[in-house]
Amino acid sequence: MELFENTAVELSRLLRTKEVSAVDVVRSFLERIELLDPHLKAFIIRTPDMAFNTAKEVDNRRIRGEEMHPLAGVPVAIKDNISTLDLPTTCASRILENYIPPYDATVIAALKNVGMPFLGKTNMDEFAMGSSTENSAFFPTCNPWDLSRVPGGSSGGSAAAVSAAMAPLALGSDTGGSIRQPASFCGVTGLRPTYGRVSRYGLVAFASSLDQVGTITLTALDSALLLSLIAGYDPLDSTSLPGSEFDYTDDLEPDIKNLRVGLIKQHLSADFDQEVTDAVLKAASILEEYGAEVQEVSLPLTDYGLGAYYLIAPSEASSNLGRYDGVRYGYAVNGENIEDMFSRTRGEGFGPEVKRRIMIGTYALSAGYYDAYYLQAMKVRTLIRNDYKALFNDFDILLGAASPTPAFKIGEKTDDPLQMYLSDICNITDSLAGLPSLAVLSGIHSSGLPMGMQLTASPMQEIMLLKTANFFEKSRDFSPLRPVLEFSEGG
Repeated sequence: MELFENTAVELSRLLRTKEVSAVDVVRSFLERIELLDPHLKAFIIRTPDMAFNTAKEVDNRRIRGEEMHPLAGVPVAIKDNISTLDLPTTCASRILENYIPPYDATVIAALKNVGMPFLGKTNMDEFAMGSSTENSAFFPTCNPWDLSRVPGGSSGGSAAAVSAAMAPLALGSDTGGSIRQPASFCGVTGLRPTYGRVSRYGLVAFASSLDQVGTITLTALDSALLLSLIAGYDPLDSTSLPGSEFDYTDDLEPDIKNLRVGLIKQHLSADFDQEVTDAVLKAASILEEYGAEVQEVSLPLTDYGLGAYYLIAPSEASSNLGRYDGVRYGYAVNGENIEDMFSRTRGEGFGPEVKRRIMIGTYALSAGYYDAYYLQAMKVRTLIRNDYKALFNDFDILLGAASPTPAFKIGEKTDDPLQMYLSDICNITDSLAGLPSLAVLSGIHSSGLPMGMQLTASPMQEIMLLKTANFFEKSRDFSPLRPVLEFSEGG
C-alpha cells in the first residue's frame, strides 16, 4: 500500500512507531498531487517547500525523543479562505489574488503548533458563495469520481483533495452546506461543528452568523482526531463557546442500541433522486437492525429555510464584503474620483455570483424592505431553531440526505442560480440553527457516483455524530470507497 492510501489515523500510527518518516509521508502526497492535480485542479496554491521543512523538523524532534502530538507529521490541505501568515489567501477571488495575511487564523496556529505539514491552499467558490466550485475566479475543480462533474461547493477543492488521496485531511468552512454537500459529492466525511465550537478568527467572513470552520476527512475517526485539535475556546473570537475542548477520539465505539433516531420526512421527497432516498432508508433499516429506535419526523419549515438563508446570508455578505474597496488591501482600480474607484474595483474584482448576492443582501437591508425581507427571514430562523429544539427532546440524532442528488455535470446549473441554490436544501436548516451536522458516504449510485447521508445532533454533541458515522463506516457493504484514478506522468 502506498503511503497516500492510508487514513490519517493510520499515518499517525506509522509515524509514532517510526515505521515511516514525516518526510516520506509528505513526499508521497506531493507526488500524488503532482500527478493528479493538473487534471482535478483542487489546489490554488501548492506549498511543497513549506511541507518538507515542517516534516524535517518533526522527524528531527522525534529522533531527539520529544513527545509529539498524534497529528505531528500528518499533512493537511487548507481551504483558501482561512488566513495563513506569509502565504496568499485569495478566497478564489481576483480582488484578493495577491493578498497575503499578516497573521495566522487560530486553527492554522493550532496545526502549526503540533507540526502538521501544509500541502497547499484548496480551491473554492469565490468567498465561499456557491455549491459547485465553479464560481472560483481561477478555474473549476473536477470531481475525482467523474471529471465531467462538480465536486460540490464551496469547499470543493478540499473535498476533491481528500477523495483523490491528495491529502489525508483538509479544513473547510461551512455556511449553508459548504462542507457537507461537497463531502457527499466526493464520497468523504464532512463535519460542520456546532457554531462556536471551532474558532472563526482568521476565517474570511461571508455570513458571520453562519460561517463555521470544519473538517473534511476520509473517516469519522480521522474527523475526531482533527476536531480534537482545532476545537476550543478562543478569546479572539467573540462567538467562541467556552468548554469546547474535548478529546473526540477517547471513546468512538458505536453504541447504537436504544439510539433515538428521527428520519426526516422532507428528505424522502419525490423530488430527490430515488437512489439517494433508498440509501437513507437502508441506513435507517440498519440502525433499527442493531437496536436503534427509528421514527419518521417532520421539519415543516425546510422549504422556508432555503428562502430565509438566501436573505440572511447575502445580507451579511453585503456588509462583510464592503471592506473590499481598493484602498486598504486587495485589488484596486484607479478612478476619476473615490466613488468611481470603488465601483470599478468591485466591478472588476468580484465575480458574478458574489455581485448577485451583494445586490440581494443590500436590497433586503435597504430602507422600506428590511422588515419585509431580512426581519421576516430572521423570524423564520427562530421558528426553525424551535422545531429542532422540540425534536431533540425526543431524539438523539436526525437522519436525512446530505444532498438531493449525486454530483451534477459541470456547467449544468451555472445559468440557473435557483437550481444551484436548491442543491443546498438538505443542509441549510442545520446551519440556520447552528447545529453540528455530518455527511458520510451512504452508498454508490448506479451512475458510479457516491451518495451521502447527513446526521444532525443537538448543540455540542459532535461525539454522537462521530460515533454514529463510525458505526455506518464499519457496517458498509458497498465499494469502492475511493475513486479509481489512473493518469500517467504528463498525461
